[in-house]
Amino acid sequence: MVELLSQRVAKIYTEDALAERPDLDPILSPDARTLDELFRERVRRSPDKLAYSQYDDLKRQWFGISWAEVATAVERWQIAFKGQGLVKGDRVAICYRNSIEWVVFDQAALRLGLVVVPLYTADRADNIAYVIGDSRAKLVFFQNQQSWAAVKASAVDTSCVELALLFDPPVESDPGVIALDEWLPEHGQHLDRGVADPNDLASIIYTSGTTGRPKGVMLSHQNMLSNACNSMRSVPLKPDDLLLSFLPLSHTLERTIGYYAPMLCGATVTFSRSIADLPEDLLSVRPTVLVSVPRIFERIHNSIHQALLSAGPVKRTLYQMAVSTGWHRFQYLQSAKPWRPKLLLAPLLERLVARPIRQKLGGDLEFAVVGGAPLSMEVARTFISLGIPLLQGYGLTESSPVISVNTIARNRPQTIGLPLRGVEVKLMENDELWVRGDNVMLGYWGRPDATKDIMSGEWLKTGDRATIDDDGFIRIIGRIKDVLVLANGEKVPPGNIETAIQRDPLFDQVMLVGEGKPYLSLIVVPERSAWDSLCAQYGWDSQQANTPAIHEFLLTRIDAQMLEFPGYARIRSLVVSLQAWSIESGLLTPTLKIKRAKVLEHYQQEVDQMYAGHGIHSGGQASP
Repeated sequence: MVELLSQRVAKIYTEDALAERPDLDPILSPDARTLDELFRERVRRSPDKLAYSQYDDLKRQWFGISWAEVATAVERWQIAFKGQGLVKGDRVAICYRNSIEWVVFDQAALRLGLVVVPLYTADRADNIAYVIGDSRAKLVFFQNQQSWAAVKASAVDTSCVELALLFDPPVESDPGVIALDEWLPEHGQHLDRGVADPNDLASIIYTSGTTGRPKGVMLSHQNMLSNACNSMRSVPLKPDDLLLSFLPLSHTLERTIGYYAPMLCGATVTFSRSIADLPEDLLSVRPTVLVSVPRIFERIHNSIHQALLSAGPVKRTLYQMAVSTGWHRFQYLQSAKPWRPKLLLAPLLERLVARPIRQKLGGDLEFAVVGGAPLSMEVARTFISLGIPLLQGYGLTESSPVISVNTIARNRPQTIGLPLRGVEVKLMENDELWVRGDNVMLGYWGRPDATKDIMSGEWLKTGDRATIDDDGFIRIIGRIKDVLVLANGEKVPPGNIETAIQRDPLFDQVMLVGEGKPYLSLIVVPERSAWDSLCAQYGWDSQQANTPAIHEFLLTRIDAQMLEFPGYARIRSLVVSLQAWSIESGLLTPTLKIKRAKVLEHYQQEVDQMYAGHGIHSGGQASP
């Protein structure tokens, strides 16, 4: 029965949007069978077209580079890699910001059959060192000597590194370090064909490590290339599209959808300066497409609602009308609701409300692909109503990463969309979602036991519980292991509750607690500006968050977001922290996921005090 459901979904619901757009002329097999062949074919088809642009800090201006110019740079790097004595299968690691240099490093390495190991620039030095040591990388590329020195100073062995390549000149002599300008030859040498085959290992991408040391996911050329191609069949890009890249390229979503997919379709990518500069970069670059995590839109959504608090009643009413009318218009266009006379107001509300808000995102944004974490329905409803379709997708690093995505024509934001072409899905025991396709990884680097645990033949066990409706749309309803079991035996998946609470812009970071306890509690970090405004309004000391009056007020705000949950899921106590969780503190992964066990350990004393006197042992652990 499960297999029949899987086959029915795969046959009916994975439409090919590219088939309806012959004008796009994307690069598909057999023109490109590997990632380096993809690049070579793109250079052949559009050598003079703008490929990438980024900001020059010295000249304080944006500049661009054509595909032919990128190819010239790649040829120089290839010669340098070969001169270093690197051969097919050797690992090379990159810890560098999104940039033209990142792309050139990647393409030169792939052409020679080297295995690229991306590193998070925001990660802790000991975690970076672990990935370098575990992958046995022979060459590493860093921004500066200070960053590399911090990695070497950690307690983790990185003796495998033969050369540390630095973009900035080193400040002191080190025989194992060289500046990029000294290392690169003046001229490159054209290579007609790379040495990699489709099934060869292309990259080892390490998981974020929420429950321990990260595991190295082995992805082949075919894994990532097939995923980019099939993603474009669901949500195609156009040659005149402009993407603003701000998620780190070490994140599989950005690498596959924000880098390889645009190359397929000949779109242009501009690299943002930083997350902090993103608001200004949106205005300067005016992208048509974004690849994003929900948190970016959650912050914009919260800032809109903060501004509405001080706005007059007319502006608030117009905004509410714009969202209500825009949402009905969206449902009408999706054939989910009939036409209503209030849609006649849409052009006026578009001019007065929606368009000015979209201008803050550049004004040209056609859609955003959102993944990496659950998207709040409230956030999705707001932006879709204002004319910015958010297309929620789903995937894992182990699946290269995209498994499913909503499309422009068939967008149900309360779901994670439809399976991609070439991706089969089925529900197994405990409603666990299993996946099969060319995008599924080769396995974990050096971890055959871990590979065996997550694979069943060709099927990847996602660890997520899901439902599939009659139209083929998938919903994630929780993690198999991420379930808190209360003392009374009730089982509570924390993710859905945490997402619901964060609909309130007051709450920035939250984590549910209650394993083995008589009731649920919450550890919460308020959004700083909203918190300061609230304290000023009520005359509270903004540095004293854990008082009975404040707790009572916050619990009331939390209750307002919990109406759809059963009574046993009510949150009865909380701990407020004014110190945000960060990668540096070890409480977040480089992809900003909460390390639940670490957070619980950090606040164990406060948690024990919350449950003191209830006769329940305080050693319960949060689900990993």
